[in-house]
Amino acid sequence: MLGWFQALLPKEEKFYDLFEQHAETLVAGAAALDKLLSGQGDIKAEIARIMAEEQKADDIARDVMLAVRRTFITPFDRGDIKTLISSMDDAIDQMRKTVKAITLFEVDRFEPSMRELGGTVVQAAGKVQQLLPLLRAMNQNSARINAIVEEISEIEEKSDEIHVQGLKALFNSHRSGDTMGYIVGAEIYDHLEKVVDRFEDVAKSISGIVIEHL
Repeated sequence: MLGWFQALLPKEEKFYDLFEQHAETLVAGAAALDKLLSGQGDIKAEIARIMAEEQKADDIARDVMLAVRRTFITPFDRGDIKTLISSMDDAIDQMRKTVKAITLFEVDRFEPSMRELGGTVVQAAGKVQQLLPLLRAMNQNSARINAIVEEISEIEEKSDEIHVQGLKALFNSHRSGDTMGYIVGAEIYDHLEKVVDRFEDVAKSISGIVIEHL
């Protein structure tokens, strides 16, 4: 009886709005990170922008968690909502960790492969932004969602390759004795590669949600 009653109630749509707002912070953060790595902007200014977007993202994630507790009918499983917004928040949090490492080690020049990884971050963020609106009608959009999820997986695989190539080039350029230079560079590479990993986690969360509703 309760199931029939719940099915007749309108589902809270603000969750979709919040997801899409959070995706906007991911895209903005990714753009700032790419600009920083490519040398097209002031490092301090782009770091400040990433920090500001991360704060916006935290606020949105908090609103989602609060809405989960206060909303009677959610658009899909509460646990899935929490997992999705947490994975999205982890992505921009990893961007924050990346620029904190850049600040800590006072890095002001970036290797070619680091700049390439910045491009993959932008690509992955854009794909995630495309995915979120499709959740509003996930059954009708399942094929498109699956295709974009696969595209994000391919971007992540590409980032893995760039990461390995970058580390190899970094080692070769520092093998004469600049151990600290290698350690710092490897740390930045690791953070950048993890940003793309977190976007793949978002894609997997969305894929899982769609599978449960087919």
